Amino acid sequence: MSFLKNKLIILIIFLLTGCSSIPSNTANSCLIFDERYLWYKHSKKVEKKWGTPIYLQLAIIKMESDFDWLAKPRRQKIFKIIPFKRPSSSFGYSQAVKGTWEQYKKETGNKLASRVRFKDSVDFIGWYTNKSEAILKISKKDAFKQYVAYHEGWGNYKYYKKNKKVIGLAKKVEKQSNIYKKQLLRCKSSLNENKYIIF
Repeated sequence: MSFLKNKLIILIIFLLTGCSSIPSNTANSCLIFDERYLWYKHSKKVEKKWGTPIYLQLAIIKMESDFDWLAKPRRQKIFKIIPFKRPSSSFGYSQAVKGTWEQYKKETGNKLASRVRFKDSVDFIGWYTNKSEAILKISKKDAFKQYVAYHEGWGNYKYYKKNKKVIGLAKKVEKQSNIYKKQLLRCKSSLNENKYIIF
């Protein structure tokens, strides 16, 4: 019985790893969706549901985890040698922290949402950017300010102008967002064609 249980666990891990490996070129939205067509379906659904552009969803994930489903902040080190605790509970594609992720699950009713699932991660980004628009009056097309709110939180957003590091990161997200947007204009029509996926 335990042998079968171990086999099942290995199979589940294999399937999860196969479905969640990092795309070969995370700087190109068309190539990302060529490799992960279901990701396009999920991102498109989020755009329709929350109004968050696909290119912004991808740009945030690119900055936060570079599409690594198991991404975590690096551990702090004592005396620059001894590994210590991580600076935050950020995890997964979206690098959502535990508290905000729990708030998302409660408000959306998505109780089984997982931070390692792309579908849930982009929905979280849609939910978050939608709240940023409502709370801070930031347009979902303003990648710079949306990322600042995403990184700093709604409460700390007003202090971002004093934070050069955050400004630098937000500029990178804005630039990547524009790149993804231009790329999607070239391949969106082909992505919108019906595709049959064989598992």
